[in-house]
Amino acid sequence: MTVKTRTWDIADHLGSDEQVALFLEAVFEDGDPAVIAAAIGDVARARGMSQVAKDAGLSRENLYRSLGEGGNPEFGTILKVIRAMGYDLTVVPHGVSAR
Repeated sequence: MTVKTRTWDIADHLGSDEQVALFLEAVFEDGDPAVIAAAIGDVARARGMSQVAKDAGLSRENLYRSLGEGGNPEFGTILKVIRAMGYDLTVVPHGVSAR
């Protein structure tokens, strides 16, 4: 018997605002800029990359390139994308939950 598998994709599991917020919160706690950019890209894919790009005023291709592996998005791009997805970036003292 052959076992069929498929690649696991986090974007398939980010259906609610709560799931997205928890995912991004965990990623930001890690602090690795490349992981943060990739995670924002995952959320954008879950929300629809074309629509997020449009809402952020960016091209879809540029968004894929910026948030994909090896991408190095400018901070302004990150802010535009986060806002386009319907989120705000909040800063709290270290060790204090934003909730």
